[in-house]
Amino acid sequence: MARFALEHGIPVLRPAKPNSPEFVAELTELAPDCCAVVAYGALLSEELLAVPPHGWINLHFSVLPAWRGAAPVQAAIAAGDTVTGATTFRIVRELDAGPVYGVVTEAVRPTDTAGDLLARLAESGADLLLATIDGIADGTLTPVPQSTEGVSLAPKVTVEQARVRWDLPAHVIERRIRAYTPSPGAWTMIGDLRVKLGPVTIDESSDPLPPGKIEITRKAVRIGTGSAPVLLGTVQAPGKKAMSAADWARGARLDENARAE
Repeated sequence: MARFALEHGIPVLRPAKPNSPEFVAELTELAPDCCAVVAYGALLSEELLAVPPHGWINLHFSVLPAWRGAAPVQAAIAAGDTVTGATTFRIVRELDAGPVYGVVTEAVRPTDTAGDLLARLAESGADLLLATIDGIADGTLTPVPQSTEGVSLAPKVTVEQARVRWDLPAHVIERRIRAYTPSPGAWTMIGDLRVKLGPVTIDESSDPLPPGKIEITRKAVRIGTGSAPVLLGTVQAPGKKAMSAADWARGARLDENARAE
């Protein structure tokens, strides 16, 4: 986006600190009617929020007030939501709590990773943001206060939180792995090796395995959970490319007592 702007003679401001007096002065001189924000984590000061007369319009990837915070797409998948979406709203000091201009919805597919779902929301959300700005410009859109009911939070997912807990039920593990793909990436320890896991499949047809117990056959790798086992999809060892679980297991040469922890 910055490259496009520069190629077309549009000024680009890249403040190291968005709330600095220097940036506030630069933005004030540009005198924007409103400012659009997408996936921007910095908190904006009251002085900065007051610069554009129509405020700062944020595109957020959930149907607010559900999943306020930094990781709404991951949270929706991990919770097993079947529908999510994107919302445009005016930024206020409280986290993702400003009045809403518009909403689009999107079905969460059974095999969606966070990357898959975010890619679709980025397209529909971009159209929503453009429509919102047009509506503000021609006076046809008025923001509506968010409901105080149904508020849920989606804080940033840490690397440690992305570690698989094999004592949980299989459906929870399956959702969480998809939610944390591609970032920060679900992982587990097998012996002293930390491996990254791609989406898994619940194997209802197999006998239960103790949580974390690894069962290797010629074509598959199963791991026990708090309910049914799961079939691993791809495995990525440190410094290696992701590969099918069966290929990885042949190279890893795990013993019969190997466990995931």
